[in-house]
Amino acid sequence: MYSISIIIPAYNEEKRLPNTLDKINEFINENNLKTEIIVVNDCSIDKTADIVKNYMSKNDKIRLINNEKNMGKGFCINRGFSEAKNDIVLFSDADLSTPIEFLIPFIKNHEMGYDIVIASRAIKGAEKKVKQPFIRDIMGKIFNLLVKIILGLNINDTQCGFKSFKNKVAKAIFAKQTIFDFGFDPEILYIAQKKGYKIKEYPVDWYNSEGTKVKAIKDSFKMLIALFKIKSNYKKGIYN
Repeated sequence: MYSISIIIPAYNEEKRLPNTLDKINEFINENNLKTEIIVVNDCSIDKTADIVKNYMSKNDKIRLINNEKNMGKGFCINRGFSEAKNDIVLFSDADLSTPIEFLIPFIKNHEMGYDIVIASRAIKGAEKKVKQPFIRDIMGKIFNLLVKIILGLNINDTQCGFKSFKNKVAKAIFAKQTIFDFGFDPEILYIAQKKGYKIKEYPVDWYNSEGTKVKAIKDSFKMLIALFKIKSNYKKGIYN
């Protein structure tokens, strides 16, 4: 069985992190996994760091990385991946909208030869157990359509916050990353596709969680601009 590094980007997550860390730790123990958990604190102004430190005092599997200033989700994940030591590196949103139990089929897909496994809410077998607001659902579908049109990326759901990579593959891809906010997912997957890595889109259960950090209009516009930046970067040879 592969060893696993779990990366959790966190910004003002004092309310959700305790439940998330408890669930992950229970899952690790039940499945006897060799695991490290890396929480990357994006300069939170609440007690996020204190909560993680408290868990660290009781659990040597947990590590904390503090950003010196707020850098964005994509930066946090990049930094966590750069520190990851184990065979497979998974990043999960701090709210566990995708249950940690899906890590088991993800590992099995890596064992079958896939370099990258990504959670999907948009393929057969996926189920949205708790749905997000209608407008966000529609905007998400439009964005993923634009990803296909602009980038030619053959993926139905780029934005679900639960993705795993073989460590060597991750380090090769994230070294080329140029987008560090919520638009980073399409870039990472685009680089992976262009480099010929094997990507598996896996259907998951998904539970919308209140308190999302995504600003529907502002971040959607920035993510759209990111798609054209990705295309431009490729033409300039930045991803070579």
